[in-house]
Amino acid sequence: MTPKQLLIVAHAPSPNTRKLAEAALRGARHPDIEQVETRWVPPLEAQPQDVLQADAIILGTTENLGYMSGALKDFFDRCYYPVLEEKQGLPCALYIRAGMDGTGTRRAVESIVTGLRWNWVQAPLTLRGDWQDAFEQQVEELGMYMAAGLDNAVF
Repeated sequence: MTPKQLLIVAHAPSPNTRKLAEAALRGARHPDIEQVETRWVPPLEAQPQDVLQADAIILGTTENLGYMSGALKDFFDRCYYPVLEEKQGLPCALYIRAGMDGTGTRRAVESIVTGLRWNWVQAPLTLRGDWQDAFEQQVEELGMYMAAGLDNAVF
């Protein structure tokens, strides 16, 4: 049986945001998940081919001036049209590391995902305010949830 592919495209410009991306990976690679391969590709390195090979995607971004990171926006700019027709229905999830409220960031990503016709598997996770160690656990659970859903053909 060919393993499913979970792609994490997450902007991680600081030690704390790197912890979040690593937490998503750790959750997705839980030992009970057997038929899912997960990899993290920074948005500036991610290519349309990465998305075309994915069976599900987790997006991660910082809140930058009330918007998604420029790196994630660049990813969408480069990948939108090359994957538009091929990946409709792609299961996706989002986490936002927001110093403020994350509303503008969420709205911007939701707009693009709607255009791509990807399917949200849960509401975006917004990690608001000052850093909390609990953020890592929340993102780890998100990674595990996505991978387990793929592993069990839930989506």
